[in-house]
Order: sequence, then structure tokens, then C-alpha cells
Amino acid sequence: MAEWVPSGQTVNKQYYIEVLTKLFERVRRKRPELWRNGWILYQDNAPAHNSLFVKQFLANKNITVLEYPPYSPDLALCDIYLFPKIKSVLKGTLCVSVENVKAKTAEILSSLTEHELRNCFEHWQHSMQLCINSEGNYFEGDCS
Repeated sequence: MAEWVPSGQTVNKQYYIEVLTKLFERVRRKRPELWRNGWILYQDNAPAHNSLFVKQFLANKNITVLEYPPYSPDLALCDIYLFPKIKSVLKGTLCVSVENVKAKTAEILSSLTEHELRNCFEHWQHSMQLCINSEGNYFEGDCS
């Protein structure tokens, strides 16, 4: 699911609830077993994600949230995998409009294979373990 934030739209708690509602409906339709048995949401520490309004919404939907360690960009899947992947594919490509960038980005994301997504998830798990081992302190190292 690609959710493009409209130009000029602030991602506040109300807008984020709209996005979550669409996500939950899509999960309900495509993966009903997760909808019935519960699933885990991993999100960063953006103010909209941490609002009491959003936390109450998630609790009411029985969605468990995996807490995101503060100041940990190495643990954001978009930063460690998706953005570099998109940038490498788009490098040198002339994009004449925002719509063109959105279309190319959606194409890249939809072409990701299960193997690539599994590697991304394993990389993230390794990075999380490094964070745990360092007790949340700064760490360096090859996370791949």
C-alpha cells in the first residue's frame, strides 16, 4: 500500500489515524488471520505516532506497537533499506514531475521480491540485536 501525503498536508494525529484506518482495513481484507489474532505495528517516534489519541486508537483496535528506541535511525527500515534501494534505482533518472517520481517509486516498491524483503527484515533484526547488546547506547558495525 502506498500512501502519498498530499502536498501541503501536515502529518498530524488526525491524518495519521486516517492512514492507519486504511492500513487496518487492508490487513483485514488481505490477511484476516492477522486481523483476528493480532499483529504488531512498528513505527518511529514521530509526534503523530506518539500522540495519546493515536495510542488510544491502537489500543482500541488491539494492535500491539513495538516501541522504537529514541534517536535510532539505524533501526528504521525505510532508512536502512527502502530509501537506499529507491535512490540507487532512480539515480541518473530524469523525473519531470512529482507524479513521475511517485509512479517510479511505487513501481520499485511493488517489484521488491519476498527474498529482498526477508533480507531487509533480517538486517533490521540484526540491527535491533546490536542495539539491545549495547543497552541502547551508540554502536557501530556492519549490520548487513
